[in-house]
Amino acid sequence: MLDDPHDLASELPEYQDTIRKLAQDDAVFRDLLSSYNSLDVAIQDIELSGTPVADPTAEDLKKQRLWLKDRLFNRLAAAAA
Repeated sequence: MLDDPHDLASELPEYQDTIRKLAQDDAVFRDLLSSYNSLDVAIQDIELSGTPVADPTAEDLKKQRLWLKDRLFNRLAAAAA
């Protein structure tokens, strides 16, 4: 099963405006978002290449993406409060 793209705006639609604002104004958020997007593309590339989903490399990348998503969410929640 292919992993669907996980762009942050689709994952957290209620924060779309805040994502745009922080991506412009917050360098740390922007760096985290860039890393998150790069990992998402890398995961898509692995899965489209036919590598088994249980491949440890793909699983490690997914864990890293989730960790980044948590950090991004925390910054979004703090900015929206």
